[in-house]
Amino acid sequence: MLFKKKNAIKIDPNNIPVHIGFIMDGNGRWAKEKGLPRSLGHRAGVDALSRVLEYCYNVGVKYMSVYALSTENFKRPKTEVDYILNLVEEFINKKLQNALEKDIRICVMGDLDFKELPSNVKKSLLNAVDKTKNCKKFVLNLGFCYGGRHEIVSAVNKILKDDIKVVDEKTISDYLYTAHMPDPDLIVRASGEQRISNFMLWQIAYSEMYFPKEYWPQFNDKIVEKCIIEYQKRNRRFGDAK
Repeated sequence: MLFKKKNAIKIDPNNIPVHIGFIMDGNGRWAKEKGLPRSLGHRAGVDALSRVLEYCYNVGVKYMSVYALSTENFKRPKTEVDYILNLVEEFINKKLQNALEKDIRICVMGDLDFKELPSNVKKSLLNAVDKTKNCKKFVLNLGFCYGGRHEIVSAVNKILKDDIKVVDEKTISDYLYTAHMPDPDLIVRASGEQRISNFMLWQIAYSEMYFPKEYWPQFNDKIVEKCIIEYQKRNRRFGDAK
């Protein structure tokens, strides 16, 4: 039943993207349009994350990267940032046992030594990473205190520190936060905004892009299914002329 829908295009179960990256945009605008405080938009965004995670897991995606909190987001009002941080900690603590039961590895892509990050949130994230490190069925990769340019600069500095004389593309990839993951096949940005906003700049060189108009809190099985169907329509050439 998962791949069949009456009077609708079917998902091809043999062409599921291995790795999908989601830019979870539009929480605040969704709340504003409903006359709600921004905090409830972020709360609804966490609920959407749970729905999308479950759908991707069930449909056969193997890696799911999400832009949870950028370094630039810390410029927002402190009350809003604190609320988001609390939501992240709550999400991690709530989902940890479920992740272990479903063989889901939780990874963090970002700078957990970022000076504005509270120690309790850092502790929860590191605990989840450690507890799930041997899980193999699915990877949830959280972009947290993350910026694509910072990631590349950090990788270069680590390469210099290790005194590597010859650097190629594989060298840089091996020093990124995503060294153990394939590059994303598909990047989805919610809310219709058509920009990347410093997300996985190195890794998305050949990713397919899709920009659905729905705000992130609206995301559900139907919307993610639409994203995958759009991906399956694409002819991925990787620079070839075929």
